[in-house]
Amino acid sequence: MAANGQRLYRTQTRRRTRSKNILSKIKNGQITGSGMTRGTQFPMDLLEERDKKARWQGIPLLLRRLHESSHINSDLSKTHSVVKELSSLLSMEAMSFVTEDRKTPQESVSPNTYTFDLFGGVDLFVEILMRPTLSIQGSVPIMSDDLIKDCLSVLYNCCICTEGVTKSLAARDDFVMFLFTLMSNKKTFLQTATLIEDIMGVRKEVIRLEDIPNLGSLVQSFNQQQLANFCRILSVTISEPDMGVDDKHTLLARNAQQKINASPSRAESNQVALLNIPGFIERLCKLATRKVSEASGTSALLQELEDWHSWLDNALVLDALMQMAIEEAEQSSTESSDEGSLSSSPLRHTLPQSMKIVHEIMYKVEVLYVLCVLLMGRQRNQVHRMLAEYRLIPGLNNLFDKLIWRRQPSSHTLHRQNQNCDCSPEISFKIQFLRLLQSFSDHHENKYLLLNGQELNELSAISLKANIPEVEALVNTDRNLVCDGKKGLLTRLISVMKKEPVDSSFRFWQARAVESFLRGATSYADQIFLLKRGLLEHILFCIIDSGCKSRDVLQSYFDLLGELMKFNIDAFKRFNKYVNTDEKFQMFLSQINSSLVDSNMLVRCIVLSLDRFEGQAEDIKVVEVLSECRLLSYMSQVENRLSFLFRLINIINVQTLTQENVSCLNTSLVVLMLARWRGKLPFYLGALKEKEYSEKYPGCLLNNFHHLLRFWQHHYLNKDKDSTCLENSSCIPFTYWKETVTVLLSSDRSSLCAIATYIDEAYRDLERDFMEQSAPPHPNASGGL
Repeated sequence: MAANGQRLYRTQTRRRTRSKNILSKIKNGQITGSGMTRGTQFPMDLLEERDKKARWQGIPLLLRRLHESSHINSDLSKTHSVVKELSSLLSMEAMSFVTEDRKTPQESVSPNTYTFDLFGGVDLFVEILMRPTLSIQGSVPIMSDDLIKDCLSVLYNCCICTEGVTKSLAARDDFVMFLFTLMSNKKTFLQTATLIEDIMGVRKEVIRLEDIPNLGSLVQSFNQQQLANFCRILSVTISEPDMGVDDKHTLLARNAQQKINASPSRAESNQVALLNIPGFIERLCKLATRKVSEASGTSALLQELEDWHSWLDNALVLDALMQMAIEEAEQSSTESSDEGSLSSSPLRHTLPQSMKIVHEIMYKVEVLYVLCVLLMGRQRNQVHRMLAEYRLIPGLNNLFDKLIWRRQPSSHTLHRQNQNCDCSPEISFKIQFLRLLQSFSDHHENKYLLLNGQELNELSAISLKANIPEVEALVNTDRNLVCDGKKGLLTRLISVMKKEPVDSSFRFWQARAVESFLRGATSYADQIFLLKRGLLEHILFCIIDSGCKSRDVLQSYFDLLGELMKFNIDAFKRFNKYVNTDEKFQMFLSQINSSLVDSNMLVRCIVLSLDRFEGQAEDIKVVEVLSECRLLSYMSQVENRLSFLFRLINIINVQTLTQENVSCLNTSLVVLMLARWRGKLPFYLGALKEKEYSEKYPGCLLNNFHHLLRFWQHHYLNKDKDSTCLENSSCIPFTYWKETVTVLLSSDRSSLCAIATYIDEAYRDLERDFMEQSAPPHPNASGGL
C-alpha cells in the first residue's frame, strides 16, 4: 500500500510538473522569441491530457481548433462557432470583474482569460481580424459583422481581466489604425470604440489623428450618438499627457520640456486636424445643447440616477445602453411589427427608466470636455468664433434649469483638472459645464454672450451713470448670439452659487467660472453688475461666517473677491459695511494669513487699489472710504506691506515654482514696483536686509529673490500671453515690469535699487544655476502677521 501511494504521489507530481513545464516553455518563448510561443504549437494529445488536470476549460484545445479553421479561404462559419465558445468562457469573468469593481487584473480571479492570453489567444484574434487587410489575394472571404463583434468583445474582455493585454495591443500601431477603419461600420462601432478607448488610455504616445485613413469622411459618417462616443476617444488624443509627479509640474521642468518639444505637440496637431473637418464643431454644439425628453417624475429619475452611477462609470454598461437606444430608435422609426425582441431583452427589465437621461448626460460630459480642451488650445479664437456662431452658450442657458442644475446634488470630493474622477454622471456633467464656462470667459470678449439683451442694457446704463465709456467688447457683442429668456447664463450661475451648501466643492468651480468673467482688463461696469446681485456679501459670508475649511474653495473665493474689488471704491465701501466689527476683520485677516499662496491675489488687489485711491485725493468719496475702510487702513501701514512682502518671497524658490504659486512672485513684484514708482524701493530693500539679520539668516532671502527674478526674466520674456495677463490685471505697463526687474538685478553695487547692494560679500550667491537646489524656506516664513 505504501509503495502504491508513493507511485501515485510521484505520478501526480510528474503531471503537475509537466503542466508547469508547458506554461514555462510558453512564457520563456514569449520572452525570448524562440521556441514555443503559443499553446497551439503543442501536440493535440498533450493538450488534451493536461487540460482537465490543469483546469484550462478546454481553452488551449479551442484555440488549436480556431487556428486550424481560420486560415484564408476557410469556412468562417466554423471559425465563428469556435469564437462563440471562447467568448462564453471569457465573458462571465469580465462581467464579474466589472461589477465587483476590481482595480487590478489578477490571474487568480480571471483564470480563463489568463489561460486564453497565455496560449496565444489575443495574438490569434488580432490575426483573424486583420487577415483580410494583410492578404495579397483578391478573393478573401468577407467576415460577418457578428464575427467581428465577437472577436472585439473577446479582446476587450481580455483587456479588462488580464494585465498587460491592453498595453501589448496599444504597442501595435497597425492594429490601432485598423480598429479605426472598423468604426465606419455602424454594427461594429460600439465594440470597436470601447476597445479603442481602453487602448488609448494606456498608450505612452498620443496617436496622430491625421494617420487615421479618411479621418474627415469617417467622422462625417457618424450619427450624433456615435460622434458623442467618439469624443471619449478624442479626449485622449487632444489632451497633453499628464506630466506625472509633482516636480514635473514645476515651471522649471515645463520650460525645459518646451525647449525640447519646440514644434507643436501631437495633441496640438490633432486639435488642428479636428477643426479642419467640416461641420465638426457645429455638430458638437448641437450635441451639447440638445434637449432630453423625460418620461417620468423628476425626483424619481434623479434618485435612480444616483443609485446607478457606479454602474455607469463602466464603459460596458454605457455601451449596452447606447446599443439599446439605437435599437429603440430604429424600431420606432421603422414601426417594425417585431416589437417583442426589445421588450424581452434583459436590459429592458434590468435598467431603470432614467437611463436615457443619464445616457444623454454622459454624452454631454464628453462633448463639453472636447470643446473645453479646444478652447484652451492655440486655435482658441477660431473655436470661439465657431461656438458663438453655433449658439453654444444660449443653448446651454436653455438647458440650465431643466438639466444642468435642476437640483443640488449630494456632496462629493473636489477633483482638479488632471485628476481621475469617480463622480456620478450628474456631478461630472456639472463640473465639466463649469470648466467650459471658465475657459469660454477667460480673457475673451465673447464673455458677454453669457448675458441676455436686458443685462447688456444694464451694463450700458451702469457705464452711462458713472460717466465712463462702454467697454469695446460690450459694444461689439452681436446681440443675436446672446442668451435668451429672463436670465443670462452668468446670472443663473450666481443664483445657484448663492444657494450652494457650505461644504459643497461646487463652490470652487462656480467661483472660478464667475472670476473668469471678470479677469482681464478691469471693467467697472462688470463689477457693479455683480455687486448689485449681492456677490460680494456672499463671498465674505463664505470666508468669514460659513465655517468653510476647504483651502481650494477659499482660494477660489479670494481670487474672485480680488477681481470683484480691484480699483472699485464702491466694492471697498460694501466690504467695510459687511466687515463692520474688529472681530470680523480679524477673522478675515486670519483666513488670508492661513495660506498666503491661496490669498496672495487678493493681497495684490488691495495693494494696487490702495495705490490708485491714494492718487485720487480730490475725490471726496474716495477720501471718505480711505479713512473708514479697515482693510485699506491696514494695508496703508508700511510694516504690514513689508510683512506680506517678506513672506511672499520666502515661501517660494525657483525649484518649487508652479503655475499655482508663481503668483506669489508677481505679487511681491507689484509691491516693489509701486515702491519704486514712489521712490521708496531702497527703503523696502533695506527693510528686507534688516529682516534677514533679525531672523539670523543673512543673505538667504535676497539671494532667493535674486534667483526668482532671474527665472522671471527667463520665463516671462518669452511668453506673450502671460505678459499680457500681467499688464491687464495690474494696469501696469509690461515695460515697467521688465524695467523694474532689470533694475533689481543690476550688478552695479552703487545702485540703491539693486538687490546685490544689500547682500554682504560673505553671503552673496547670485550666480547659482537654476537647476541647483535652493536653500529651503525659513521655518518662520509661514507665521502670521
